[in-house]
Amino acid sequence: VFLRGETGVFRGTITAAPDFDPSADAETLYNAMKGIGSDKEAILDLITSRNNAQRQEVITAYKNSFGKDLIEDLKYELTGKFERLIVSLMRAPAYHDAKEIHDAIKGVGTNEKCLIEVLASRNNKQMHEMVTAYKDAYGSDLEEDVIVDTSGHFKKMLIVLLQGSRDESGVVDASLVEQDALDLFAAGEEQWGTDEAKFIMILGNRSVTHLRMVFDEYQKITELSIEDSIKNELSGDFERLMLAVVQCVRSVPMFFARCLYKSMKGLGTADNTLIRIMISRSEIDMLDIRECFRLRYEKSLYNMIKDDTSGDYKRTLLNLCGGDDDLAGEFFPEAAQIAYKMWELSAMTKVQLRPTVRPAANFDPAADAQALRKAMKGFGTDEDAIIDIVAQRSNAQRQEIRQTFKSLLGRDLMKDLKSELSKNLERLIIGLMLTPAEFDAKMMKKAMEGAGTDEHALIEILVTRSNDEIQAMNAAYQAAYKKTLEEAIQSDTSGLFCRILVSLVQGAREEGPADLERADADAQELAAACNAESDDMKVKFMSILCTRSFPHLRKVFQEFVRFSNKDIEQIIKKEMSGDVKNTFYAIVCSVKNQPSYLADRLYKAMKGLGTDDRALIRIMVSRSEIDLFTIRKEFKETHDVSLHEFIQGDTSGDYRKTLLILCGGED
Repeated sequence: VFLRGETGVFRGTITAAPDFDPSADAETLYNAMKGIGSDKEAILDLITSRNNAQRQEVITAYKNSFGKDLIEDLKYELTGKFERLIVSLMRAPAYHDAKEIHDAIKGVGTNEKCLIEVLASRNNKQMHEMVTAYKDAYGSDLEEDVIVDTSGHFKKMLIVLLQGSRDESGVVDASLVEQDALDLFAAGEEQWGTDEAKFIMILGNRSVTHLRMVFDEYQKITELSIEDSIKNELSGDFERLMLAVVQCVRSVPMFFARCLYKSMKGLGTADNTLIRIMISRSEIDMLDIRECFRLRYEKSLYNMIKDDTSGDYKRTLLNLCGGDDDLAGEFFPEAAQIAYKMWELSAMTKVQLRPTVRPAANFDPAADAQALRKAMKGFGTDEDAIIDIVAQRSNAQRQEIRQTFKSLLGRDLMKDLKSELSKNLERLIIGLMLTPAEFDAKMMKKAMEGAGTDEHALIEILVTRSNDEIQAMNAAYQAAYKKTLEEAIQSDTSGLFCRILVSLVQGAREEGPADLERADADAQELAAACNAESDDMKVKFMSILCTRSFPHLRKVFQEFVRFSNKDIEQIIKKEMSGDVKNTFYAIVCSVKNQPSYLADRLYKAMKGLGTDDRALIRIMVSRSEIDLFTIRKEFKETHDVSLHEFIQGDTSGDYRKTLLILCGGED
């Protein structure tokens, strides 16, 4: 898959100004800074409407006309982030890169993130020009400075990248592709320990085209993506650097879309990263980055910058961004190509589901039952003792404890726990003591009782459970509430949303691999439905999305891109609304990467003011023995903060302690 940005076709947002007159521009800037105060709008409008080559001419004309240094005058007149951004725009690209690297390695501490982002993403020509500019600007050798400031395999890979000697011929030797894939496998997954030198040699030197084929071959051999293997085998800054190299091989614009998102999400903004990327990519591939951004994060880069920055700084960044993709509502071929590749990777990847809670060794249900009784007897309750037992046993073991508690002590453990505990801790501990089917049934009941319905909870449960789990939940619901779950859904929801939930609650989704011929037909039907009446379109989507197996749907969504040149996620967001949109979107996300979907649900449960404790408890309890460890990894990858850290900052007391035990560790 080639993007136009990689084939030399211009995909920037900043172009050369027509009828350019450097002397007139120099005079405009001089007048904007003359006297008291400066005309910041005039400065930013002029500078962002010239390309870098023209800005260099303006610097020269300014010195010729006024005998002054334009950059020094700008530094004097402007302040803060706005000054940093404008002054950086005035530097030639190679000198801008050189300064960023110099700032990253000089002084106290090293900014490894900056080193990784710049050195993983530059081509040979950019690398050579940066090394020359560094020598010219700082009088020292960039490679020597990097050697002094870094260490280990991280240092070795940086030095390899600094050579700017990656094969850029585009010629691929098919026999070497297989050999490289086998060598990477032998260097990592196949052995104890890792042969880091092999990873460095292959990822540091082979061409982008060659490496893409190596990654595909690697996936066939191992059923793991190269990214997952790197996460399993490497660690620290070296791991982050190698992942960045892989991401740049797959798609440089997608790599920068991720970096930009991470620079703005959450509290505070990583302004240096934001400035560096917006400047360095504005004349190269900002259009592609924008497309990738919207494809991945359901929001335009323009709107993210608008929400996250302010004043003249914001205006300048928005000029560099060049437009709002949410407003345009278009689908771009580049984004569609990336989407096709993403679905292909999703179909090939065998996600390793790992729990955080496992059965306790040397388990003694009688001893646990006695310990729980002791913790609840007399005045006060020993919450610590209860938490340590309940959170560190598997669900099957907890059921044995429940049974033994009744046999030995003639008491109902659930009633005792309810009378001793309160609020969120009680909900969490009781949730852990129920069987998975009882817990799911209770969560469905809670989502529908009282005023208002928690549609997100209904969607999340029904989309992420297997047929067996849904059928067990149906039986548990009937036993506990004396009516069928289907009847409850029908009395609490309406319209097409109700029909979709009823379809899902049958627990009759097909199982098994993709049927390639049928996937083609399904994809064509979905593509055709996009041109039909809104209701007909939704019914067609329901008939396919609610009944086909997940492996089959992966293939359908991939082929949908080929038939429509659009991405299924964007179609759902653009053409549908409300609960119907949310359900279809949840199915697509779950098909693509269910742990990532659940990580996102956890993030939304805790971010901002207030916590959705019901959602937090529901996911932590229901996934702890299935894939919570995997969800944790996705959480960290997407949000750049660990789930452990998020829970710690968002909850308190014994409730927090229990959640952190279920979380199973800090990433």
